Amino acid sequence: MLEMTPEVVDKGFLLTSLRHFIDGLELDFARYAAEFDQSKQWDEEGFNNPADWMRFNCHMNSQAAWNALGVGEHEAKLSQSMAALLAGEIGFAHLAIMGRTADQMGKAFDESKLLPLAKENSPGKFYYKVLHYKHSVDAGAYNRAQEELAEERSLRLSTAEDGCLVIRGVLDPIGGAAVRTALEPLAQPSGAHDDRTREQRLADALVERLSGGQPANLQVTATIETLKGLAGAAAGEMEFSFPISSSSVQRMACDCSVTRVLLSQESVTIDVGRSKRVISGGLNRALKARDGHCRWPGCERSASMCDGHHLVHWIHGGPTDLDNLVLLCRRHHRMVHEGGWQLIKTEHQEIVTIAPTITFGLPRGPD
Repeated sequence: MLEMTPEVVDKGFLLTSLRHFIDGLELDFARYAAEFDQSKQWDEEGFNNPADWMRFNCHMNSQAAWNALGVGEHEAKLSQSMAALLAGEIGFAHLAIMGRTADQMGKAFDESKLLPLAKENSPGKFYYKVLHYKHSVDAGAYNRAQEELAEERSLRLSTAEDGCLVIRGVLDPIGGAAVRTALEPLAQPSGAHDDRTREQRLADALVERLSGGQPANLQVTATIETLKGLAGAAAGEMEFSFPISSSSVQRMACDCSVTRVLLSQESVTIDVGRSKRVISGGLNRALKARDGHCRWPGCERSASMCDGHHLVHWIHGGPTDLDNLVLLCRRHHRMVHEGGWQLIKTEHQEIVTIAPTITFGLPRGPD
């Protein structure tokens, strides 16, 4: 009996063939979309524009709808590009960029200058090439468009029910590039143990960057019981924040320019002033020279982005001297105080970390 060998299907060929077929349908859809726009049916049915009608009735997002309308509206200016699409030399994504560019540039649009670029580049890269082309044709118009984007910058800060700061905003390309340039280096994973998502690393990078690598200049109001972390103590208070935990108060007091406001249990102010335990300039320089970077195993965050951490907190009698201090980056400093991790310095001056889930000795049996 002959064994039949299953036919091997070239998945790549299948995908490119399907995409070419879909691009052809997209082109047909764009042509009908332009005719639909001219018919004003969307207006008669009470929609603001044809794209809104298409969003609801064709189940499309706004960008896809406007792309179709842009290609269909400027069909006369895109004849060479449409032929290239049908020949499989470019995709509908290229054509959509062409349509938007034709709409923005008007009579200055020259398809013959852009089509070779479309054939040579992916849609994303082609978009950047088009920006250079637009600048070369009319630098003044390009600058005005950039200025309009700058004028539309916005940033909204609001506080959620749990006290978290919610940030919403839009930056112009130059402002956005400046922010990303500042954050990207700080948002890199800090070692093999770093299981944060990219979004979490960017959030930490924002806080780290805004602090400028310097101790925070904050005012914290707390009772002595809160500072010592005693059971039953109220939380600490800080401007622009909901009540903060005693662990957070201790971390900020570990190496921060904290202005303390200490209260008695009756909420009477009993002390206002700078903490005496802040690491001095000379000691701070010696600490940074000795450690060089975050001492958490596997982390190489530079000294300029680190805090000095008391291995034995001064509130528990630990001295503010070099032997009792190590450099920790903001993330690892938080992991020690709020996260429950422990740091131990060995007799060979090595730092050992102990996870909060690790216990020593045998579990206690039943009484």
